[in-house]
Amino acid sequence: MDRDQPVIDRQLLGRQAEDAAEQYLSGRTHRVLLRNYRCRMGELDLVACDETRAPALTLVIAEVRLRSRRDYGGGAASVDHRKQRRLLRAARHLLVTHPELARLPVRFDVLDLAPTADGYHVDWIRHAFSA
Repeated sequence: MDRDQPVIDRQLLGRQAEDAAEQYLSGRTHRVLLRNYRCRMGELDLVACDETRAPALTLVIAEVRLRSRRDYGGGAASVDHRKQRRLLRAARHLLVTHPELARLPVRFDVLDLAPTADGYHVDWIRHAFSA
């Protein structure tokens, strides 16, 4: 192990990226309802309500991806078929346990974050995949 390299706290970096993603969505007519919704089926990073076309609201399941390197296409490329299935199962669980949300149309987005000198650059992929 190289002792000159600082130890990177991956959980801290993840929380910071999720904070930035939440702020990003909140600044774009989205109201974040839940963060880190966990069940045995998986985890949903952000659950938000798209209020762009109020009163016709849309439930947004947002996957936050932060990658230190873009060799493999960035964070969005890491939301493969297997990850999508886990997100779908967790979203089904959310809708069963929160019936007030089940009446809303659902959209799956990916927020791909890249660190910059003054925060993060966010690539927001709406409708990244469908159920």
